[in-house]
Amino acid sequence: MKKIAILGAGGFVGKSLTAHLKDKYEVLPITRRNFSLLDGDAVENFIKTEKPDVIINCANEGGARKGGYSEQTDIVANNLRMFFNIERCMTEDMKLINFGSGAQYNKQRDLVNVSEDTLGEVMPQDAYGFSKLVMSKFINGQGKEGKKIFNPIIFGLFGPFEDYTFKFISNACMKNLLGMPIVINQNVRFDYLYIDDFMTIIDKIIECDDMPNREFNITTTESITLTEIVDIINKIGKNKSEVTVRNPGLNYQYTGDNKKLLENMGSGFKFLSYEESIRRLYSYLEANIDSLDTEAILKDEYIKFCRTKEQDKK
Repeated sequence: MKKIAILGAGGFVGKSLTAHLKDKYEVLPITRRNFSLLDGDAVENFIKTEKPDVIINCANEGGARKGGYSEQTDIVANNLRMFFNIERCMTEDMKLINFGSGAQYNKQRDLVNVSEDTLGEVMPQDAYGFSKLVMSKFINGQGKEGKKIFNPIIFGLFGPFEDYTFKFISNACMKNLLGMPIVINQNVRFDYLYIDDFMTIIDKIIECDDMPNREFNITTTESITLTEIVDIINKIGKNKSEVTVRNPGLNYQYTGDNKKLLENMGSGFKFLSYEESIRRLYSYLEANIDSLDTEAILKDEYIKFCRTKEQDKK
């Protein structure tokens, strides 16, 4: 049985991976309570002692709207230190699944089906995106004889364990369940991927060593706007939420080319439809609503961090 170490297991992706993989592998979920990934000695001791077959690095700092896209000066240093603390301790028989972000393409512009081949042509303006680009450049610079490092690039990912107090799809589902209106600061076109499809992709990376692409966008073939998402929620939901769009026009598009992903997955791979994905999330939230923080939804305090395209240009 493979041993899988999930670093950063307390966040949305790490928590989802732990729940998905724990019945198939020996899973070691690591959070700050175990040790800090900034502590090189602690990371080295863990990897030497446990000898995981696969290390999945879900840990990072910065890039979150909930924190107001905080730009504290140590984001780049901390993200790179965590990555290289892990990378330097890997042995040849280990596999590392790191995660890139659409932010590494510089999201202060329209990203329209951007290709991995264009990475680095435009420098990210934020510290989080820049740190992800540096990791990408290092991973690609190793060549085929380097360590087995995979770097799937995440754009929009959603699912049951995400922070529903500010993540758009789960937040909008919660507002519908509570009979509240849904406010969109500015409409935008996204590539959103449901967590179940994401897990299918990670399963393939864990078990397959000869994928043609080690770095690839994890994006759906069809993008969707926020207003289209709300239309689906109003169609499948128990209430009809009033929808308000505060600012005209479209914010910066956030979509990626997925040809390399589809090459890796093969012809049998199919994405869940947006309607089915949102229905699954809605059902989960409805079933668990008594244990969720509905007061945070009523306050809706994180919408103040939503910026328009015109604000980002200033």
